[in-house]
Amino acid sequence: MNSQKPASPLDRFLRLFTDVNGGEGTGALLLALNVFLLLTAYYFIKVVRDSLIVVESSPEVKSYAAAAIAMLLLFAVPLYGQLANRLPRRKLINRVTLFFVACLVIFYVLGTAGVRLGVPFFLWAGVFNLMVIAQFWAFANDLYTNEEGERLFPLVQFGASLGAVLGSVAVGRMIEPLGLYLPMLGAAALLLLGLAVTAVVDRRERLRTESDRPLVASTLTNPAATGEFRLATGEFQDLREALREALDRAEAAEKAGEPPPELPQVEFQTVGSVPAAAGTGAFPLVFRTRYLLLIAVFVLVINWVNTTGGYILDKVALGAAQAAVAAGETQLTVGEFMATFYADFFTVVNVLGLLLQLFVVSRIIKYIGVRVAVMILPVIAIGVYSLIAIVPTLVAVRWAKTIENGTDYSLQNTVRNILFLPLTREQKYKAKQVIDAFFWRAGDMMSAALIFAGTTWLSMRTIHFAMVNI
Repeated sequence: MNSQKPASPLDRFLRLFTDVNGGEGTGALLLALNVFLLLTAYYFIKVVRDSLIVVESSPEVKSYAAAAIAMLLLFAVPLYGQLANRLPRRKLINRVTLFFVACLVIFYVLGTAGVRLGVPFFLWAGVFNLMVIAQFWAFANDLYTNEEGERLFPLVQFGASLGAVLGSVAVGRMIEPLGLYLPMLGAAALLLLGLAVTAVVDRRERLRTESDRPLVASTLTNPAATGEFRLATGEFQDLREALREALDRAEAAEKAGEPPPELPQVEFQTVGSVPAAAGTGAFPLVFRTRYLLLIAVFVLVINWVNTTGGYILDKVALGAAQAAVAAGETQLTVGEFMATFYADFFTVVNVLGLLLQLFVVSRIIKYIGVRVAVMILPVIAIGVYSLIAIVPTLVAVRWAKTIENGTDYSLQNTVRNILFLPLTREQKYKAKQVIDAFFWRAGDMMSAALIFAGTTWLSMRTIHFAMVNI
């Protein structure tokens, strides 16, 4: 790995927001641009998705459709794992992204032809947003050491926060004059631009960290999912090789009567001291590794709570929209009212997330650490749903969810991605898809089960769902 370079003016400027060493600023900003394009595209899709499903169906159907996505991911995630076993990371990213671009074009054609897309598009978008974003963060994790990632991920996540803000603002301005379907093509174009940036980042970082490796052993040709992990120096080392060396050193120390040396961060990557076999399926990787399983359960519970909160917001907002249209207080249809409401809501949420990302997140990670930072969102959620249970009005629900989501999209997203830095490349590309896609949607499934039981058998109202979240 190259020695540290002198700090450029860009590096020194970025130190206002996080710790940036010499030569790191350009690479981090390129990654931030990459995820900026991805999140802008995602918010184009998100607003259209939420508007179509609520208008053509109901908030309850939206919750049930979200649960169905988890079933789709049972097939999609293992397929992705097989691709990661065979393709280098750049080819993997290209093929997966181009597949989703083609789907967007097809949905645009069907939508403009008058086909009802609410449920199919919601299901597709639910798979898209989780798999593509998880793929990006697996790629980002593949580029940095633990120490580099903890310093630079807050800056990279800023690109995601900025993309979310501009995406929600732009799509909100597009819907009324251009309709609900044109943003699909805009999202496709942004994804293609993102692929170009990915190619630049991949080449740049490969030259930075792999200049001493033969081409046939580099990430350009090796599959994305390998048993290698990054050492603190930045070089890759195979996990099994690292374990053998560590055990040899421990045996030598025991013979010499010396204390055993520390094992190289394998407690995160293995069960005990046994690494998973090469080519292990995506789901077994998670279930056989305690560290990954704990992350998975945490993600499931956090999203269960957040999705139930989203249902509460949908229900209250739809009631307000129907009342406003019936009273003649707006010239918009219920669908347009909901679309503009969501666009404004996401804009405020993302501005809050942007400010937190820019000025707060890196300092929290630096001064109190990842272990404490990961628990901040659960504490905020307890306060948020306590407020909703007491004051279940649209204003209260909207601003309570704004605080929760703003924290989730900034601090929580950054910390959750940092948790994968110590892992092997196979765990980053395959297990991250399981956790960020399937377990995330499993939280939706649990929420859907709660909503079904609550609305069908238990006559639960808004305050009751808020109390369950607490």
